[in-house]
Amino acid sequence: MFRKMRRFKQLLSNEQAIEILEKNTCGTIALLGDDDYPYSVPISYVYSNGKIYFHSAKSGHKIDAIKKHNKASFCVIDKDQIVPEKYTTYFRSVIVFGKMNLIEEENEKRRIATMLAMKYSVEYEKGIETEINSSIRAMAIIEMDIEHMTAKEAIELINMKK
Repeated sequence: MFRKMRRFKQLLSNEQAIEILEKNTCGTIALLGDDDYPYSVPISYVYSNGKIYFHSAKSGHKIDAIKKHNKASFCVIDKDQIVPEKYTTYFRSVIVFGKMNLIEEENEKRRIATMLAMKYSVEYEKGIETEINSSIRAMAIIEMDIEHMTAKEAIELINMKK
């Protein structure tokens, strides 16, 4: 169903892909938008137990696209070092394919909102519950159920490890 990566020597392990997802803070989600145009938008996220979670307003282009077509891809760039003298970049990234679901159950929304807040604002942990209480009614929580994931890095980075 999903293509094999053409440059398989640059393929990173599933564990390395998860490490990239866990340590980074922003990625780009690609959806099927209005009039079937691709719609890609940068977004904060949290990875947990084989799923990726996002928060959003309850309405807008992203939510409309998910309701229309729940398949998506998500890309996180871990490294993008330009090497001008070699006319290349030393890169590392992960791409995830999956199905998007809107979480409706209140306790689950709160649990995921707390995970998101802890990832980005752990030093303000005491205020997280108050913040969630004030915004949960206007918040959509989106779950991406991962169906396929690949991570890749520049061959030069792989060769440096040897």
